[in-house]
Amino acid sequence: MLEVKRKYKEMVSQYVNSQSEMDLYSGHKLSRQFIEKEISPEEVIGIHKRTLKELFPEMDEKISHSFDFLIEVMIHYGLALQEHQSLIRKQEEHEMEMNIAAKVQDTLLKTKVPNFKGLDIGFVSVPAKQMSGDYAYFVSDEQSYASVAVADVIGKGIPAALCMSMIKFGMDSMQAERSSPRLVLDIVNRIVEESVDDSMFISMFYGKYDAKDSAFSYASAGHEPALLYKADEEKFVELDAKGLLLGVQSNVLYEERTVHLADGDFIAMLTDGVTEVRTEEGFIDEDLIKELLWKVKDEPSQIMADTVYRHLGEMQNFQLRDDFTIIILKKEDKKV
Repeated sequence: MLEVKRKYKEMVSQYVNSQSEMDLYSGHKLSRQFIEKEISPEEVIGIHKRTLKELFPEMDEKISHSFDFLIEVMIHYGLALQEHQSLIRKQEEHEMEMNIAAKVQDTLLKTKVPNFKGLDIGFVSVPAKQMSGDYAYFVSDEQSYASVAVADVIGKGIPAALCMSMIKFGMDSMQAERSSPRLVLDIVNRIVEESVDDSMFISMFYGKYDAKDSAFSYASAGHEPALLYKADEEKFVELDAKGLLLGVQSNVLYEERTVHLADGDFIAMLTDGVTEVRTEEGFIDEDLIKELLWKVKDEPSQIMADTVYRHLGEMQNFQLRDDFTIIILKKEDKKV
């Protein structure tokens, strides 16, 4: 410590007399020694104060006292800096955990769009943050049945991902492509109600397409109504069905309904990240979504889904406030 003080005094004296840049920047050598000997910034200021008193005994006392104020400032600055650095480390650890969780979620919950003859399927799902609260599930024998689910967890982050894992577990535990939508929701609801925290709720829309008679059966657990476009009538119809959110209570009767699709008809299943898009002017009107779908109704389903996402994304400057998921099922013309 004494050696460091001596060197500091020599270097300050040399710089004061020469005022050369070479002498000024030579101070960085001492910085390493301060760190090695664990000398704090406020102690360095104390060393500087004593050095000036020794070099300039006639120095005004008021200037000397000003260093006491600087020392006090540096003490609190050091405490604040430590707290700030601790928060940064915690944030970095949290981000690392979220990155790992997002990769695990992507691996565990990854779904494949089936190649189903006679049914054109489009799918877009974009998370607002690293972890998605939306989930889409496809299952099909690629000949007779095609089933699809879209779910939205009320809550985000890792707890939401765990909820999605419960849903996938429920889906995988049954032959969902042959199970009725009402039964699927009933089983998944029981799993969620028993396994997930009471503060977590999930909305879900589940539909099953039967190629034999082009019938689409569906049930809903408090989810956004799907939109059915009837090509021959050129109009949209909401596909809604009564049913509580998943996880509210164990015994729930889910309503099941059925519609029949004709060539050119399509069904759009959405999460509230689509229907409740908010811009600077406020929430969008559902008619805008219908208009976007209508304009591209003759395009392949994937182009339709991409177009809706691109347009609504542009309205938000692609700063999504909520997870965005849209699934489109279009009955293909048999002649094509």
